[in-house]
Amino acid sequence: MEDRTIIPELYVMGAGPGDPELITVKGHKILQQANVVLYDNLASKELLSITRDDCEKIYVGKRPYGDYTPQERILELIKEKTFEKGLVVRLKGGDPFIFGRGYEEILFAREHGIKTHFIPGITSMQASGFLDIPLTHRSVSESVWMVTGTKKDGRLSADLRLAMESNATVVVYMGMKKLPEIVQTYIDAGNGNMPAAIIQHASLPQQKSVKGVIQDMPQLAEEHHLTHPAIIIIGRVVEVVE
Repeated sequence: MEDRTIIPELYVMGAGPGDPELITVKGHKILQQANVVLYDNLASKELLSITRDDCEKIYVGKRPYGDYTPQERILELIKEKTFEKGLVVRLKGGDPFIFGRGYEEILFAREHGIKTHFIPGITSMQASGFLDIPLTHRSVSESVWMVTGTKKDGRLSADLRLAMESNATVVVYMGMKKLPEIVQTYIDAGNGNMPAAIIQHASLPQQKSVKGVIQDMPQLAEEHHLTHPAIIIIGRVVEVVE
């Protein structure tokens, strides 16, 4: 049997919003070289077909408000598999550095002498284009705020109120469980009629969405059976093309 030196190496890679064809060319190339892929719940399973037949594929998903693989176990696998097999891809939905824990995993790997690389992915808010919603528009929105719907301690991010004071487009990730609280925040500020949209399963065949005003979003979400994974877009850009 041929001896070869195993070089522990980790690629933290974004899988994009769902459509497997939206992965980067570099991401496709590295998946073909991977010895192990640690993939999460939101990464398209079709991407696994790019890998070699002998590539080990391990699911380490975290379903919202459901079963999940503890982060500690994911870190253990990164360390174990890189030293055992060499090139490991940590495949994460969207972009790993936007409300993911990609950088934490890179820091962990570096602390253990593992060479690290980052390959960005298309983040889910960019799928707003599938609804003809530009994230910025020179006549109505000067910037974009990306806000997490649920902080580590479970509370709604205070940045939401700061964003409301600007003309920015506000995009809320992981916010469906907090939707009533988000809506009430806008109503309390006198902004209940701000245009808004919800997109679930963006870029996939089962994509669903609604448009309206923020105060009506809970009712519209219920009527159209919208739940997670979804993003909430709030701002004048939602109606700019109508």
